[in-house]
Amino acid sequence: MQALIEACQDQNFPAEVACVTTNNSEATGLKAAEQAGVQRLLLIINHLMLIQFTKYLFNIRLILICLAGFMRILQANFLSKWNNKVINIHPSLLPSFKGLNAQEQALKAGVKITGCTVHYVTPEIDAGAIIAQVAVPVLPNDDIQSLSERILAEEHKCYIEAVRSIAKIYDCNNY
Repeated sequence: MQALIEACQDQNFPAEVACVTTNNSEATGLKAAEQAGVQRLLLIINHLMLIQFTKYLFNIRLILICLAGFMRILQANFLSKWNNKVINIHPSLLPSFKGLNAQEQALKAGVKITGCTVHYVTPEIDAGAIIAQVAVPVLPNDDIQSLSERILAEEHKCYIEAVRSIAKIYDCNNY
């Protein structure tokens, strides 16, 4: 979230952060949004409020929904409304290592290369069309934390470039 906010603060970036939501009141992304002065904030306290969140999104003008650490499955009817306009970042080279603990899965599988993937969100977890990927080598002494940190650094860059590309297609600044 912080990386997206910082990118959008550049006047040459073709998008803006219009809304930030979380199911975690301690999320660093929410704090980053507040500090950056994002005008519309919606805090989801628990997953039972997902219906209200969905209704809220239907009533504001959004072109793209960027998930970042949003650990809830979005329902098919929501995704059909936002077809190919909901994206997510995942810490593996999809289709490998879907779901939770992707870095641990990569280490256990003994792969030499993993990475991150920006993809469109579909009802099936981590199965949407791939927008962008970045490879990250798995080093001989890697553990989950060291590998996760290197992947996260690439996620920040990859996500920004994916959002930039999509925003240019939709001409978000003139929407």
